Amino acid sequence: MPKVARSQSAESITGVQAMQGLGVKPPKGFWADAWDQVIRRPSAIIGLTWVAIIAFFAVFAPLLANGHPLITVPLAEDGTKLVWLVDDRGTPYHPLDLSAPRFDAETNTLTRQDGTTTTLQERPWISPLVRNLSVVDVLCVVGFFAAAFILIVPGLGSRGQRLGIVIAGSVQAAVTVIVVSIALSQFGASRSDPALRPLLTEFPWLVPATITIGATLVAAAFAFIPTVRNPIGRIAIVSITAGIAALAIAEFRDAPITRFDYQNQVLRGRIAATYTLVPWSQSQAPTDRDAKNLPPGSMSDQPLARSAVARLPLVQPATPAQLERAMNEVTRLPLPETEKDEIRSIFRGFLVEDQPVTREQARRIISDALANSGLPHHLGTDGQGRDVLSQLMHACRLAISIGLVSTGIAVVIGVTVGALMGYFGGIVDLVLYRIVEIFMAIPVLFLLILAAGVLPRNTYVMMAIIGCVTWTGAARYIRAEFYRLRNQDFVQSARAVGLPLRSILFRHMLPNGVTPVLVDSSFAIAAAILFEAVISYLGLGDLSQASWGRLLRDATGEAGAFQWWVAVYPGLAIFLTVLAYNLIGEALRDAIDPKLKKARV
Repeated sequence: MPKVARSQSAESITGVQAMQGLGVKPPKGFWADAWDQVIRRPSAIIGLTWVAIIAFFAVFAPLLANGHPLITVPLAEDGTKLVWLVDDRGTPYHPLDLSAPRFDAETNTLTRQDGTTTTLQERPWISPLVRNLSVVDVLCVVGFFAAAFILIVPGLGSRGQRLGIVIAGSVQAAVTVIVVSIALSQFGASRSDPALRPLLTEFPWLVPATITIGATLVAAAFAFIPTVRNPIGRIAIVSITAGIAALAIAEFRDAPITRFDYQNQVLRGRIAATYTLVPWSQSQAPTDRDAKNLPPGSMSDQPLARSAVARLPLVQPATPAQLERAMNEVTRLPLPETEKDEIRSIFRGFLVEDQPVTREQARRIISDALANSGLPHHLGTDGQGRDVLSQLMHACRLAISIGLVSTGIAVVIGVTVGALMGYFGGIVDLVLYRIVEIFMAIPVLFLLILAAGVLPRNTYVMMAIIGCVTWTGAARYIRAEFYRLRNQDFVQSARAVGLPLRSILFRHMLPNGVTPVLVDSSFAIAAAILFEAVISYLGLGDLSQASWGRLLRDATGEAGAFQWWVAVYPGLAIFLTVLAYNLIGEALRDAIDPKLKKARV
């Protein structure tokens, strides 16, 4: 009989030691064992990696792809650096734009058009990118680092408790933003609204009071959620979350500026700008009439060329004196000296040959010189001149949010209805299951199309509709599990000691029957992403939000020409994201399957 090879790492123990429990590894919990099985599958690792990439871009897309420069510095006419002058509202002023009697250079005092005065502060540089972030952008970045700290640092409770803190804090911050935004919109509290400036000047406490009251009310409601057993710790977590959300709303409540004239400012030699990795915002399109599809790697030089020509003293046709002045103006272009010399030599050739030059000829000359100095479109542009890569990165937030939020709504509704059906049975089950069948018969896609015609086209409406219709699967799973569990001994014991119904359902029975729902949720997230892509492809989605489906629709322009780069990249993003969630769902399903678990043992 062949001998069985013994592992070199295994320790040999005696029978007495085995009876004493020496060398016996403690058993893993249900979810810990399931997670170990999931991460052993290469397909699940691939899916989790892709979802992590999408989540990263969903959080940091405004910092990685933005048409507002990261840093700007004012310049004098000779190219020397100046300093910005910033008022108490955070509005920057170029030093060359301020003159007496509106500005007192000795005291740095500025008199505004409404008669109010303010003392300007000097800043060596400003960051338009940071100033134009939205409240959601800031909270996503702060929440990412806060969640990483809570989940990674040990000593803050069990893994489940820390995950519960992260989820509850995220929901609290989102509800705070929604509640306070609705409250502020009732009187349009915005520093950019001229009609409300007298009101806000007379009652400066109005906006801070509204933000504080709204954040406090939401925090008081979330303080009753038992994420942490210690009441003091729970109040501390809720208070910190409310304070961060209130500060973000107070500092970034104004809508971001949608005007992007920084390239023209650079061309005119007024500022020096440093951009982030992708120097384009999701909705940024050239105001130039030549905006069109550009292939990957192209430069958007037409707006720069037109701005440069507008500054040249040329008429139709140009005189020798005007050409001389045009050559002098070329020195102000943000180009290397070699390219400036090339443009001047071309103009000098017109002078030598005494040939007239038109404005269109000058535009082509400067456009060719600027071809290698513009901002690049790494993946090209769509039919309106918007950068494809920037839209892909910003659309990750829509894909992640619509999948998680809509599925979360569906799980909450489905678990509640399914728990009541499975626990009570009888007439309750009969009536509620008829309601389930009614919702199962509703076509989600057609309902979304109908809602787009009669309701506001925004992401929140789409999330609510998908979540309120697709909960039937979760309800049926929970119903079947609760039918199996309601006669178990631990349920009978809970009834005997007089525990309340919500404790029996959601504290004792739900943890033992929620497993199929969690597996189904990964497939539901993928389905929600597909629904949003289809709606956006049909042109019925939120026009203010970048979407993979809308990019697919723009692949065929008005002239009927197919632009492959506008179709391939978003189509690949949709395919990989849906595939990733399906791979995760299959791995989780196999990990918790009792038959497969028994075979592994």
